[in-house]
Amino acid sequence: QVQLVESGGGLVQAGGSLKLSCAASGRAFSGYAMGWFRQTPGKEREFVAGINWSSRTQYADSVKGRFTVSRDNAKNTLYLQMNNLKPEDTAVYYCAARNYANYGLTSGEYNYWGQGTQVTVSS
Repeated sequence: QVQLVESGGGLVQAGGSLKLSCAASGRAFSGYAMGWFRQTPGKEREFVAGINWSSRTQYADSVKGRFTVSRDNAKNTLYLQMNNLKPEDTAVYYCAARNYANYGLTSGEYNYWGQGTQVTVSS
């Protein structure tokens, strides 16, 4: 069992930066693959970034080059550094964990979810 708590969301102007954190409690965080997803009203939750146990990463095309996912296994924490934010990045951002070595690209592949944190980018 893993409990996830996101933080770091907020309101930022276009071109600005935010860093999201996801604190995990429970056992064997280092063995979980982790993901960041986002969701806007009326739309399905979409993949943003994934990181596996060895810190191999993958990004959605829409955020590639602007967002960086990382993990600190000693602190049981997942991060998402978001730079050059755009209004279309506005969403609720969720971190997720799955008890496999590699990340998945769809929300259904994840076992555990945080409560979400709102990111709003103004133009």
